[in-house]
Amino acid sequence: MPVFRQWSVVLFSASLFITCVLMALHPLATLDAGVRGLAIWWDVLFPSLFPFFVISELLLGFGIVHGIGALLDPLMKPLFRVPGCGGFVAAISCASGYPIGAKLTAKLWQQKLLTREEGERLVAFTTSSDPIFLIGAVSVGFFHTPSIAIVIVLSHYLGALLVGLLMRFHAPHASGTSGPAEHGQAGWREALQTMHKARLEDGRPFGEMLLDSVRSSLRLIIVVGGLVVFFSVLLESLNQSGLMQWLYNMAEVLLTNAGIPTVLSDALVGGIFEVTLGVSSAGAATDVPLAYKAAAAVFVLSWGGLSVHAQIASILNDTNLRYPPFLLARAVHAIVSPCLLLLLWKPLMGGTDTVQVFQSIWSVPLNPVSGFIAYTPLSLIIALSVLVLLALLRLFFKLLQRPE
Repeated sequence: MPVFRQWSVVLFSASLFITCVLMALHPLATLDAGVRGLAIWWDVLFPSLFPFFVISELLLGFGIVHGIGALLDPLMKPLFRVPGCGGFVAAISCASGYPIGAKLTAKLWQQKLLTREEGERLVAFTTSSDPIFLIGAVSVGFFHTPSIAIVIVLSHYLGALLVGLLMRFHAPHASGTSGPAEHGQAGWREALQTMHKARLEDGRPFGEMLLDSVRSSLRLIIVVGGLVVFFSVLLESLNQSGLMQWLYNMAEVLLTNAGIPTVLSDALVGGIFEVTLGVSSAGAATDVPLAYKAAAAVFVLSWGGLSVHAQIASILNDTNLRYPPFLLARAVHAIVSPCLLLLLWKPLMGGTDTVQVFQSIWSVPLNPVSGFIAYTPLSLIIALSVLVLLALLRLFFKLLQRPE
């Protein structure tokens, strides 16, 4: 066994032991944290995710995903280098939130509709929050400002789109699966034929398919609930031990150097572990410009929290898809989305608050090194916009050259 792996096992074991000791020292706080995590799972996650889990399984069994994939193949291949069925995954994950995208991606890989590299690209940009949570829970529930919903939704999903365009360069020399579009087939007739063929290959009657879908979805939703409770207890244990205060102090130093109010350190540190905790802390922050609070919330939503990361890792464990590409994509999404929000804030929201935010971020100091750092987010957005235009042009010429 390599030395690095040996030390990682030792450190992980020591961390688990320390967590057990902290739980034993603070049993009441641990119990309350577990109950809070269970309440989040039962009241929010179970009713919102479980129906989508079941329906997605049924759609796979009936071959609808395969038919949609045949239609979307000419679009998904040039833009994201994934088969057309990835468009269905992107649409469902956008509507239902994480971890639906990873679950569907794993299913498509098991049915040999995706290669490993295509699956890694797909799961990297289809892990996003659902619009119901963004609008109802975040904008209305935590921020009490429904008007910011549009800028939060746009920045979050545009960030995911840009991550998908960047991930097309992941494993550039890897071969992909062949689709109908590669043979000049992308019509409705070919899509229906593909769907019918997939249904015949599945062969299960509807009753058996429904039972299998419920069983599989129950297993996954229980894993999701267990991870939420675990990270809720872990975070409370760290709070009780005082270790979280060290992380808060570290975040305050970074925010101070970046010219951002340090009040948001609670939201950012909490959001690294759990999404709901981070977003609620951002909404409850006082004496902070609304644009900063919204940017902190979008950072947390795009990162996903270690709880979501653990959910995705548990799903990918049954496949050969690797976790590091997903981790890199989450980090990029967490950086890009707040930049997009601050860029979109003035045209969509306006107000004097916006002027202060943009002056503090885009102002150029006399130091050329700091000036370069200040303009780095803007340069990143411009570069990503150029990539989008190039990808669209490539799609346009590809469609023109496609045989009738």
